[in-house]
Formats: sequence, C-alpha cells, structure tokens
Amino acid sequence: MNVIWIVADTFRQDHLGAYGKKPILTPSLDALAAKSTLFTRHYAAGFPTMPTRADHALGRWTMSFMGWEPLPEDATTLAEILASNGYHTAAMVDTPFYLRGGMNYDKGFQTFSMYTGQEGSVTRLLANHHHESRDAREAWRFEADRNVAQTVTRAMQWLQLHHTEDFFLYIDTWDPHEPWDAPTYYSRLYMPDHDGEVVQPPYGYWQEAPGYTEEKVAKARASYAGEVTMVDTWIGYLLRMVENMGLTDDTAIIFTSDHGFYFGEHGGLFGKMTFAKRPDGTMFQHGDPGSAWTFSPLYEETTSIPLIVHVPGAEPNVYNGLTSAIDVMPTVLEVLGQDIPGWVEGKSLLSNVRDTSTPGREFTVTTVPFADPGDPVRSVDNFRRKLESSLVTTVSTGEWVLLYTTDEGMSQLYHLPTDPGQERNVIADNPDVALGVHQHLVKFMRDTNLPDRRIQPRLELRM
Repeated sequence: MNVIWIVADTFRQDHLGAYGKKPILTPSLDALAAKSTLFTRHYAAGFPTMPTRADHALGRWTMSFMGWEPLPEDATTLAEILASNGYHTAAMVDTPFYLRGGMNYDKGFQTFSMYTGQEGSVTRLLANHHHESRDAREAWRFEADRNVAQTVTRAMQWLQLHHTEDFFLYIDTWDPHEPWDAPTYYSRLYMPDHDGEVVQPPYGYWQEAPGYTEEKVAKARASYAGEVTMVDTWIGYLLRMVENMGLTDDTAIIFTSDHGFYFGEHGGLFGKMTFAKRPDGTMFQHGDPGSAWTFSPLYEETTSIPLIVHVPGAEPNVYNGLTSAIDVMPTVLEVLGQDIPGWVEGKSLLSNVRDTSTPGREFTVTTVPFADPGDPVRSVDNFRRKLESSLVTTVSTGEWVLLYTTDEGMSQLYHLPTDPGQERNVIADNPDVALGVHQHLVKFMRDTNLPDRRIQPRLELRM
C-alpha cells in the first residue's frame, strides 16, 4: 500500500462542493469524496500554518510544547518512521516556511522539492521589497506557472519515476492562501465582471479598514473561490495520473487543509486573526512596525476543515464524529501497516473509515500555540508580534463550542445544532454547560503537560 497526502492551505470546508454548503466548483475533489470517507467534523489543532504542519508531522498536540518554530531535532516525524521502514518518502511543497530559518520540516523526506513564489502577500512587499518570491511571480505568464501547478506537476513527474516503489508522497500547496491571484477566468466563474484586482485582507473588521466596501469583500471572496477551483483542477490532473498508472487499488489518498478564513462573517471579520489598533484608533497594517494581535476569535469558518480519506477497498461513506488534525498522522501509519509509537497522541481514523458507527473524540481543541498577553508570537506570516489580549482557544464538542479566553466576559458559547452560523452567544443562559466544556480544556492542558505558568491563568472561566 502507498499513501498520497495532499494539503491545501486555507481551504474552507464549506467551499468544497462535496460538503454541500456553497456552490463552489470542485469536481475533482468531489469525485474523490464520492468514493472515500468524508469527515464532516474535522478540526484544526495548532493554528495556523506551521503549527498545523507540526501536528501533521508528529501526530501530537504540539501547541502545548512548541510554537511556530523549527521541528525539534529529537522529535521523530511520520516521514522518518516510514523511511526507516523501506518507503520512499517524498514531499513537494510551496508553503513558504518549511525550510527558512532552520525550520527543519523536511525531516525524514528522502526527496524534498520546494517552490518559491507564494510569499507575494503585502507583508513581504512592504517589509522586504526585493523578496525572492517577487522574481518568481513576475515571471508568471501561464496558469502552469502558478505554484499549485508547479507543485502538482513535480509530484506527477516524481510519480512517473517512482510509482512502482513503496512510497509516501506528501503534497503541500499554499493555494488558496492569499494573495488570491489565480487567472481571472477562474474568478469570473463567481463574479462575471471581475476586473482582476487582487484584494489583500486587512486582518480585522473590514468596515474599519480604509477603502474597503462590501463590493471589495465580495470581489475577494470570488477571487478566493476561483483559486479553490484552480487548486481542484490541478489536483484532478494528479488523480487522473494515479488512475492511469494503475495505482488505484493500492494507494490511499488523503486531502485536508490547515484552517479556513473569514470573508465578512461575525460582524465583518476579514482575515484569520485580528490586528490591534494604534493609539490613535487606526488599524495596524501588514508590515507596520510595532503591530500586535488583539482578540481573535476562532469560529467554525477557521477551525472546521475538510478531510477526505480514500482507502482502497473501503466503502464510501460520511463520518460525523469529532476528529482532529493530529489524527491524520497515525491514520497513515495504520493504513501502511506500521506500528503507531506510544508517544503519538492522535487516533488513527482507519476504524472510522471502515465503520462509521465508531465513536469519535469527546472534544477537540483548536488554538494558536499557548501564550499570554504581552508575549511575542509568530503567527500568520512568521513575523514576531505581541499579543495585546488573551488568545482564544476553541473547544468543540458534539453539540457545543466554547471560545475560551482568560479575558473576563469575553468567552463565548454556541450550540451548533440550532446555530450553525454561531450568531447567538448563549453563555449567559448556559453557564453550567460552559463550565463543563471548560473542564475539558483544563484536563487537556494537564494531559498534554502544558507548563503550569500557562495552565494557571486558564483554570477559571470568567463569564
């Protein structure tokens, strides 16, 4: 058995057609889902980009012992385990932070190919005018020049050379992360008069950002949806090659993401975290010196992520139990018949694929790696910024979701079956429920050996 694991960054679950929530064109992934197990309650763990990659590599709740930082030298990765057991481990990535600054996320991959061009965001343009990605992006002429195209094409080339071997192929594309600049014909699928403008998110409430309008947010959403369809298109080319090579009966395929994104939900949030304001009340911008993060709630749009698991021989199905990003790593190990080390905290989902009545988790936790107000953290774009207010940690259960913060009166509680859009904070009406969900968090922190200096401020729910 072989495994192909595909990660597409910032891919909202409700923008994958198979979930049936929004009219987004994703025919390739929908076709994969139709013969796979579709997980409907799959949640991010460490948030955002690189904490999730650590969770994927290690199968652990890494937010309790590391931040956005290099993989520890003494930590054993999935790729290292598989390489030591005879698998050719290969990674094709264009998410920018795998190697820069000694990040060490190539640990265990015998073949590792990385493509520049993704750091075309306003952060890099302002903070580093001559960034390497500018050269790559300025050379683009055709759709095939885009990063997702290059990354998937390289994976297809690698398969042509090695498809007869036992392999683990990991594909990680930052698309559909911003900047949303797929060829305009993709954006026009969702906004016929789209003029090609690349809208940068302000990472805050769009109403407070100079020059932003509802129309501009709608244009950004159309650009994002277009990039989602572009990603689906190139994944489709890969999946067709897998079929053509005769790999269908002995290759498991996994598709997932790391988190989602806000496009005006919850009062106008546009981004995935929220910049603090300057003393004069204006918003910080990307690249501003002294910028900081303020209250950044993690609602379903960011925490709920897609997961498709295709295992040859397993009947297609839908799984509605709770699962976490840390569960994918041990799933790969079990699919390949490998022992799961005792230090792995994730739970293999292979039994859930084979029998959807298998219980899921009692709860999941999604958070930026634990930190406290005043701490500098790396998040979103690898820049170090201080926390102006407490982090929000989201605890999801079967029915209830608690957005927990140590700031008094700021925690929120939602009942998903009756309020899937999380529009009514009912914590005041359900204090006992909130306290019960909070106890899950307390147990989690202790079970994952979070340092006591982090646990103590979080032992109380200040409603």
